[in-house]
Amino acid sequence: MKAVVLAGGYATRLWPITKHRPKMFLPVGDQTVIDTIFEDLEADDRVSEVFVSTNERFAGAFEEYIDESPFDKPTLSVEDTSEEDEKFGVVGALAQLIDREEVDEDLVVIAGDNLISFDVGDFVDFFYEKNEPCLAAYDVGDKERAKAYGLVELDGDRVINFQEKPEDPKSTLVSIACYAIPADDLPKFDEYLSGDNNPDEPGWFMQWLQQTGDLFAYTFDEAWFDIGTPQSYLDAVAWYLDGENFVHESATLTNTEVGTNVHVMADAVVEDSVLEESVVFPGAVIRNAELKNSIVDEETHIESLDLSNALIGAHSRLTNGQ
Repeated sequence: MKAVVLAGGYATRLWPITKHRPKMFLPVGDQTVIDTIFEDLEADDRVSEVFVSTNERFAGAFEEYIDESPFDKPTLSVEDTSEEDEKFGVVGALAQLIDREEVDEDLVVIAGDNLISFDVGDFVDFFYEKNEPCLAAYDVGDKERAKAYGLVELDGDRVINFQEKPEDPKSTLVSIACYAIPADDLPKFDEYLSGDNNPDEPGWFMQWLQQTGDLFAYTFDEAWFDIGTPQSYLDAVAWYLDGENFVHESATLTNTEVGTNVHVMADAVVEDSVLEESVVFPGAVIRNAELKNSIVDEETHIESLDLSNALIGAHSRLTNGQ
């Protein structure tokens, strides 16, 4: 089996903190988002190689990251795009990768911005039990939220209906961009694209597969975060920390009140301040300030300000003007 980790998006909803870094590199505790996926794939002996599918803009960052990582399986596979409006869709990128890397084995595909609570190996077990295309599904518990995803209707664990981004969802069970495709079905990517179908979201391809053959769903209950917005990132950090805090040993906190779910990274300095439900990146300096539900990027200076629901870019300087 081969694996593909999708990492080609530009994460514009998370700018400015993702303008200079892929969102998969955002820290969650002592790991990054993508590390949690790499770790599961590295441990599964059935997976021989992990292709990291990214764009030209972030290719250098991923190449350096992979080279310095403790993982042996990941290898870079670069899409021929450098800007968001040049992208030709996830399905098109997958078809291109299958051809470029000459993939002819079973394939597991995971979005690199997925933070999932299950072991990918359990999903692979399910796939080999079914020996048919499979997806992972999660109940988001909210119909308004479900509108943004592919809605899954099941009979047992067989998908009997799949609707990509429905306007009127009948349930809240959604596909989470974790798929497994048997080797014999890989030519269906070209068949799908040649039929003038939507090349963008993989959910449209899964909907097409369900209409043309068997499709099964692996469901799980614990947690899933699609890290595409500042709030979803903060929610993922809060789930990981579970009410605790993660302060790097080289960070300096002086006369500072630290609430719940606070992550302060290396060499940050926080003095005479209050932090709650916030993430502070390396080298940031915060003095006489109160931060709640905020993200402060690296080498930022904040002084004498109260900030809530804020997203502060790298190397910024914010004071109250005094």
